[in-house]
Amino acid sequence: MSNRPTELSDTARNQAMAEIDGWAYDADAKAINKTFSFKDFSEAWGFMNRAALLAEKMDHHPEWFNVYNRVEVKMTTHDAGGVTELDIQMANAMESFAAG
Repeated sequence: MSNRPTELSDTARNQAMAEIDGWAYDADAKAINKTFSFKDFSEAWGFMNRAALLAEKMDHHPEWFNVYNRVEVKMTTHDAGGVTELDIQMANAMESFAAG
């Protein structure tokens, strides 16, 4: 039995994403993405720091881009060829981090 994550079916992915505010599926990249906006750079950095600590713990890392108070995030599981439960878990965690 493998512990490797597997790509979610379209139905499972769509159901999970319906419960996560503001995330979109990019079919070409086989990834989910969202842009977060914060009050200032310090808040954006704090968000990224919390997400980075969890990413290390999960061994599942986002692709992201930061300019001042904006953080663009893309989540996919390259080994599985698309979105897995790990991406959904990270997206949910990022939502809670952004809410403060």
